[in-house]
Amino acid sequence: MPDSRMMRASVLEAPRSMVIREVPVPHLGATDAMIQVDAVGLCGSDYHIYTGEANYNVDDRGFPISLEQHPQILGHEVTGTIVEVGDQVLDLAPGDRVVIDQGLSCVSEGKEHLCEYCASGFSHQCEWFREFGITGLPGGLAEFISVPAVNLLKITSDRPAIETVMTEPLACVLHALETVMAAPSRYRFDARDPADRVRCALICGAGPAGLLFIQVLRKLYGYQGTLVVSEPDPAKRELARQFGAETIDPTTSDLVDEILTLTNGRRVEFFLDAAGVGIIFEQIPSLIRIQATVLMYAHGHGGIGMEAMNAVQFRVPTLLCPCGASGGFDDDGRPTIYRKSLQLIENGTIDVGSLVTHVESGLDSVPTSFNETYGSPGYIKSVTLVRGETTA
Repeated sequence: MPDSRMMRASVLEAPRSMVIREVPVPHLGATDAMIQVDAVGLCGSDYHIYTGEANYNVDDRGFPISLEQHPQILGHEVTGTIVEVGDQVLDLAPGDRVVIDQGLSCVSEGKEHLCEYCASGFSHQCEWFREFGITGLPGGLAEFISVPAVNLLKITSDRPAIETVMTEPLACVLHALETVMAAPSRYRFDARDPADRVRCALICGAGPAGLLFIQVLRKLYGYQGTLVVSEPDPAKRELARQFGAETIDPTTSDLVDEILTLTNGRRVEFFLDAAGVGIIFEQIPSLIRIQATVLMYAHGHGGIGMEAMNAVQFRVPTLLCPCGASGGFDDDGRPTIYRKSLQLIENGTIDVGSLVTHVESGLDSVPTSFNETYGSPGYIKSVTLVRGETTA
C-alpha cells in the first residue's frame, strides 16, 4: 500500500472540535503491520482529551502540546484486520483479525537493551513510552493504522469486533489487580490468616471498569467476601448485581451509613475508585478501615481541593495508582497481559458484551458519540464500527 494514499480519519483539532479529514495512510515499516480498523472503543480518557480536560501529548519538558498545534486522531481500544505486513513479519498475514496493544515500548521498537521498566514487567511505563491515540500518535479512529507486528495478537475465535475491542480495557483491569495482589498491604484478598483477609471490598462506579473489576475479583481471584458497588444508575446497578455484587444507590442512601451498617462499624479493607468523581475523596476516610488498600483507578477528578487528602492520609492506606495495561512479554515478544485478556474474552470467562450499550457505525458517527452518546441515560460503553458493519 503506497504511503501516498489517503484515508479518512476523525481528527480532533481543538477541544470539542472533531472533523472528518483526508489524511495520509500511515507508513508501513519492515516490522509493522497495516491494519484496517474494524472497531474502536470509546474510553473515558478519550472523552477527557476531547473536552480539553486532559492532554497526554507533551513536549520534552512534560508540558502539553495544544490540539491546535498538534491535532490528534484518538482511539486506543482497537481491533481490526491485517491488510499488509512488512518484509520482516513472518507470523502474521493479511486477513488475520487482531487486537492491538497501543503502547510502544522497548520491545515494540526493537531496542537491544530494555529500560528498567520494560525489564521488570511495566511496559506501559517504558522510559520512552508512546501511545497510539493518546500521546499524539494517530489512533484507531481512522480507516487504517500501522503498528509494530509484535504489538498484535491474533484473534482465534468468532467473537465479534464489539467484544474483542474490549481487550485493552480488560487488560488494564487485570494489570491493576495484579498490582494490588503484589502490594505489601495489611489486608489481602489471598491472606492465609482470616484476620488479614479482605472482608469487604467497595467499588465506587459501575461503568465498564467497575463491572470488569467485579467479574475479575469473583471469577479469577475467587473472592467470596462482601463486594459492594456504589452506583447511581439503575441499569449499571443491575449488571453489578448480576456479576455478584451488592449495590448501593448513593443518591437515595447515605453511602457511609450503609457501609458502617453492612460492616458492623469495621469499614472496608479494600476501596476502589472507578468513578473519577472528586467528592469521593471526602468520603474515603469514613469508608475505609485504617491501613486499608485504596486503588485509585479512575481519572478525571474535579471539583475538590487537595486538602481532602489530609484525612485520607491520616487513615494510613496503601495507596495504589496503576495506569494502563502494563505487563511482561511472552517468548514471541507479545504482551502477556493482552494475551491473557483476549483469551478471557474469547473463552467467555469475562462477559464484555453486556457492557457495550451503544454501537455506532462509521467514522461520521464519531462526533455524535462524543457529543451526545457518551454519558447519556443507560450508557455504559460505546463502540464505533469504523467500517460501518454490525459484526466483524
